[in-house]
Amino acid sequence: MQLHNEKAIVFVPDGAPEAAALPRTTHLAIGAHQDDLEIMAADGILQCFQREDKWFTGVVMTDGAGSPRAALYADYTDEQMQQVRIKEQKKAAVVGEYAAQVLLGYPSSAIKDGAATEPIDDLVQILRATRPQVVYTHNLADKHSTHIGVTLKVIAALRRLAPEERPQHVYGCEVWRDLDWMVDTDKVAFDLSTQENLQFALVGVFDSQVSGGKRYDLATMGRRRAHATYHASHATDITTGMSFAMDLTPLVNDPQRDVIAYVEEYIARFAEDVRTRIRSVL
Repeated sequence: MQLHNEKAIVFVPDGAPEAAALPRTTHLAIGAHQDDLEIMAADGILQCFQREDKWFTGVVMTDGAGSPRAALYADYTDEQMQQVRIKEQKKAAVVGEYAAQVLLGYPSSAIKDGAATEPIDDLVQILRATRPQVVYTHNLADKHSTHIGVTLKVIAALRRLAPEERPQHVYGCEVWRDLDWMVDTDKVAFDLSTQENLQFALVGVFDSQVSGGKRYDLATMGRRRAHATYHASHATDITTGMSFAMDLTPLVNDPQRDVIAYVEEYIARFAEDVRTRIRSVL
């Protein structure tokens, strides 16, 4: 691959050549920041862990320069923080036994710029090199603008592919707004009951964030446990961990479909569900 950003890195934990590592990918996650993948795409990581027939590859689009910092990292410069976050993401790739970890190293401003096409060009190259069956990215109702920028660029890149090149499933996952609000029939629910120790480790390896003032480890695992219990009001728990996603596959397969109108359909169904329940007991 000839990626546009000179700071881009392709890291292969098991040392395989890039030309061999990328094509084995079956599950690909594309996130904005270091640690987003481990929060939103645990389903793919767990499905591929210690498997020879399934492989997870991660893509992080930004450089991590704007990360909040405190404690040990309080006085780190943006450049120092970038290096810390690269190191942490590589550690996660080793712990999770990823096929590869790509760090594109763009500033957040480039990801939020609708006119910036180089990140899309890079994603097209990555998608063609990996040919994943499943793609995970951020959901369209996320409240972080950089996350939304990533999702729009992922959709744009996937739409550039020929139909036979596209993945079978594209999921918009939870980070900065969970998807518990969606009506149950709209939710893609991932069972994350297994290997809680690995899930904790994957988020906990980002020490600059966890000890730096954001307990993503506890919050992420707590949200998964809460989803498992609160998902069904009239049934006993069938899982101990769960995350939700929005199905973005129809947007990818229909390049003419409007992105805003698509997410508004989810919101409209939620609003109607609220109205219906209130009316039923008035």
